[in-house]
Amino acid sequence: MFSIAVHGDAEEVSRAMSVADEALANIRTVRAFAMEPQEGALFETEVKKAERLNSVLGCGIGIFQGFSNLFLNGLVLGVVYCGGYLMSSGTLQAGQLMSFLVAAQSIQRSIATMSILFGQAVRGISAGGRVFEFIKLEPSVRLSGGITIPYHSLYANVEFSNVHFSYPSRPEQKVLDNFSLSLPRGKVVAICGPSGAGKSTVAALLERFYDLKEGSITIDGHSLEKLDPSWLRGHTIGYINQEPTLFATSVMENIRYGKAGATDVEVMEAAVTAGAHEFISEFPQGYQTVLGERGVTVSGGQKQRIAIARAILKNPSILILDEATSALDAESERLVQASLDRLSKGNSFHGSLDDHFVSLYGLNTFLFILVCSPVKERTFGLHL
Repeated sequence: MFSIAVHGDAEEVSRAMSVADEALANIRTVRAFAMEPQEGALFETEVKKAERLNSVLGCGIGIFQGFSNLFLNGLVLGVVYCGGYLMSSGTLQAGQLMSFLVAAQSIQRSIATMSILFGQAVRGISAGGRVFEFIKLEPSVRLSGGITIPYHSLYANVEFSNVHFSYPSRPEQKVLDNFSLSLPRGKVVAICGPSGAGKSTVAALLERFYDLKEGSITIDGHSLEKLDPSWLRGHTIGYINQEPTLFATSVMENIRYGKAGATDVEVMEAAVTAGAHEFISEFPQGYQTVLGERGVTVSGGQKQRIAIARAILKNPSILILDEATSALDAESERLVQASLDRLSKGNSFHGSLDDHFVSLYGLNTFLFILVCSPVKERTFGLHL
C-alpha cells in the first residue's frame, strides 16, 4: 500500500507542477485568452488529487506509528504488571524491577525513533522517487565518444540513403519513408514542403537527436552513428530554429554560448555580422544587459538575430536554419542574407527548411522539395 501511495503521490505532484509551469511559461497566451480561471481550476484539481493521495500516505504512516506506540507502551505496562506481581510474591526485588523498567524504556525509545524515521523515509522516497527514476535512465544516443574528423580534412558532404524514420512516441506513423538526399559542399540548400512533411525531422536526424531504424546518414563517408556527437554538435553543425532559446543571462553570454571562451571582441564582431549590434547597443547596459527567462524581454526578430550571432560565432561547417528568418522584417532579412553569405565562404552549406528562404538566395539556391507526408516521392536539383 505504501509503495502505491508513494508512487501515486509523486505522479500527482509532478502533474500539478507541470500545469503550473506550463501556465506561467505561457502567461501571455493565458492572459490573451483570459484563461486564468480555467488554468487556476486545472491546477486546483491536480493539487487536490495530490492532496488526497498525500492524505492516504499520511494516514498509513499515522496508523503504523500509532500501532508502534501502542505496542511499545504495552511493553512498558507489561513489565510494570509482571514486575509488580513478582514483587508481591517475593520473587523479584524493587531494584531488579527498576532495572527492567530502564531497559524496557530504552528499547521503547529506540523503536519509537525508528518508527518516526520510517515515516520520514517514506516521505523522502515520495519526494525523490522521480529523481531516482531519471537517474536510472540510460540515453538512447550517447553524448560523447566516437570518430572525429580533423578540421583540415572535413569537407562535410552529407548523404541521406534510404532513410526510414518514425518518432518513438508515434512508431506507427512514418515521417520519412525511403528518403534519400545528397548535400554537396558549398551549396545553399532549401528544403521545402508542407507542414508535417519532415523538414525539421531531417535537421533533427542530422544533429543526431535520434538514431535511425533503417537507412544511413553519412558525413564524408563516415556513418553518423560512428561520429562523436559532442564534436558533431559542438564544432561541425550550427542549428537555428524558428523559436530560438535564450537564457536568463547577459546578451554577451547568450551569444558566447556558441563558442565557449570567445573574447568580447569576437562576440561583438558576430553581433555586427548578424545585424544585432545596433539594437544591442541601445539596451541599458549594452551587451551586459540581462535578458529575461527564455528571452521574454526582447522581440522575436531580436531573438532571431542574437541566435544567428551565436551561430556565426560558432562558425560551423554546416549551418541549418529551420525557418530562422520567419520573424524578421524585410530589412532584417537583407542583413541576415548578407551575413550568411559571408559566413558561407569556406563552409560546407547552408540548409534551410522553408521555401521563404528561397526568395533570399534566388538563383544560388539548390532546391529540394518534399512533396508528400510521409515523404516517399522527392523532386530535387531544381535551380530557381
